[in-house]
Amino acid sequence: MVKLALEFKADLENVTDLRPADDNADWYFKDTSDISGSRGSANLVMRCKFCKRESSAQFEVTPTKPYTAEDSGQFAKMIVIECRGLEPVDFKPEGAWAARGAETNTQFQDIDLTEDDWADYDEKAELPVGITEIESRFTKA
Repeated sequence: MVKLALEFKADLENVTDLRPADDNADWYFKDTSDISGSRGSANLVMRCKFCKRESSAQFEVTPTKPYTAEDSGQFAKMIVIECRGLEPVDFKPEGAWAARGAETNTQFQDIDLTEDDWADYDEKAELPVGITEIESRFTKA
């Protein structure tokens, strides 16, 4: 068993607290599957079609840590995954994300990061807002 942390990095312009818009974000595994021969469950269970070995991944139940303006430009841990027999190698921020204005707390919902950047305008602060230079990596937790 290996615990891996998903670390996220982006440049935030006049926004903070970037996070998935809800607990069922696309990068979470939504369904729980039983592990054969076990009383446990996992978010992902895969079986190798050649050797028939099962591998699984389970997200820790701690809440997702929002990516803040203070984190901007640096890698910061968002979630931890317990992996048995597999290792994730890539992450794409799919689905709806949310953030708030750094100065005004204006809520920005339904942020689409699939193009690796996002831009809008905070009318209260009269400033452009944006998210660019998105990167991710997995490290041992």
